[in-house]
Amino acid sequence: MKILIINGPNLNLLGVREPSVYGNQTFEEYFKTLQAKYPNAGLEYYQSNVEGELINKLHEVGFSYDGVLINAGAYTHTSVAIADAISAIKSPVIEVHISNVHAREEFRHKSYISSVCKGVVLGFGMMSYEMALFYLLNSSSK
Repeated sequence: MKILIINGPNLNLLGVREPSVYGNQTFEEYFKTLQAKYPNAGLEYYQSNVEGELINKLHEVGFSYDGVLINAGAYTHTSVAIADAISAIKSPVIEVHISNVHAREEFRHKSYISSVCKGVVLGFGMMSYEMALFYLLNSSSK
């Protein structure tokens, strides 16, 4: 099994950025925990602040991986291009957010990628990733 977690812009600052919203843990620390807990999941991690690099990564893995978890950060609310990339690939994609975007600023309430994803998990802190991963590992529609 191969599953890629993709994080978009500013998520490289987890652990430092707005700890009241995102917590104090870096994603790298959390990712090590996930890898240890799910050693057979074939987890990989990719982060970029650049929209085109996220699209390129989706194209690269989207026909051979068993799934993708994507937290597109602010691109969630702006990027038709990322939505198109998700639509174009075969691997199931789950949208993930650490915070409950619907309890935040109005501009965060609209997602351009939700409609082309298998599902959305949000608002459970870092555990949102594990909840989405659980679906991919236990879904009969892989």
